[in-house]
Amino acid sequence: MPRFAANLTMLFTELPFTERFAAARAAGFDAVEYLFPYDHAPEALAALLRDNGQTQVLFNLPAGDWAAGERGIAALPGREAEFRVGVDRAVAYAKALGVPRLNCPAGKVPDNDPTAAQAAWATLVNNVRFAADRLAEAGLTLLVEFINRKDIPGFFLHSTAQVLRLMDEVGRPNVLLQYDVYHAQREEGELAATLRAHMDRIGHVQIADTPGRHQPGTGEINYPFLFAELDRLGYAGHIGLEYVPAPGTLASLDWMLPYTTQA
Repeated sequence: MPRFAANLTMLFTELPFTERFAAARAAGFDAVEYLFPYDHAPEALAALLRDNGQTQVLFNLPAGDWAAGERGIAALPGREAEFRVGVDRAVAYAKALGVPRLNCPAGKVPDNDPTAAQAAWATLVNNVRFAADRLAEAGLTLLVEFINRKDIPGFFLHSTAQVLRLMDEVGRPNVLLQYDVYHAQREEGELAATLRAHMDRIGHVQIADTPGRHQPGTGEINYPFLFAELDRLGYAGHIGLEYVPAPGTLASLDWMLPYTTQA
């Protein structure tokens, strides 16, 4: 049976961020995730988790100037010192919040410049290796995700194969693939085949339907089949609900009833 985590960056946005924990708890969620914790003191976030009886399963390493359109700095030459400071900051938050895994956004790189791509790859390998070693010292897992280029043109990692190649070159056992079904469907398809081939290298799963990035049942992806396949393959982690709810969060949760008693 799948276990779902509410992504508080995407869900319950009708409320201020700090009120979304209680709203998620009232909707039945005992697990949450979100993009970034850094606008809030770790002690305050830890109290929200504790008061609502929730665990947090994931957040991202610092990703540069998000408001200006940056979507990660791990593959950006010249930003290595900033990246390393961000890793240490993320590890401190993870320890305070009891979060076992952190996602490393690669960032955007011009895809029509082979020289820039080569430098970005070398930078990414070195940065991911550094982050993996820092996280290993704290007993944490590092995730790496690919993003579809329709939503974020120029995102450096945009396929399962790229992430697996990166993991091979980095050579650290605590680096795993974050498999976002929405991005995978938009970029490459082959969802079930990918899960079957690489389940042992997948550390976290996130979902949304397409088109629209709304909740399961609003688009083309056969989620009942995929949930059954994840169960069959022995996936024991949480499934992050990283979708845009339509028409609103509570109304968007009806699809969960056949799979869980959480909502």
